[in-house]
Amino acid sequence: MTRRTLMTRSRDRAWGATVFAGTRVPVEILFEYLEAGETLDEFLRQFPTVGREQALAVLESAKRATVGETVLA
Repeated sequence: MTRRTLMTRSRDRAWGATVFAGTRVPVEILFEYLEAGETLDEFLRQFPTVGREQALAVLESAKRATVGETVLA
């Protein structure tokens, strides 16, 4: 499997937000869509510059980052 950059961040792009690599789409928007009950397919339809594999890889990365973490409600 080839490793590639999933996300980037630059002060001069998208107000410094972390974006999907190769786009101007902030990663945060994906999570906002999902929190609002929208589907991944709807997000991808609205933001065609983000690929399905890229979005799934970002979600998987977030999942791995939370393994073993305690979250208080």
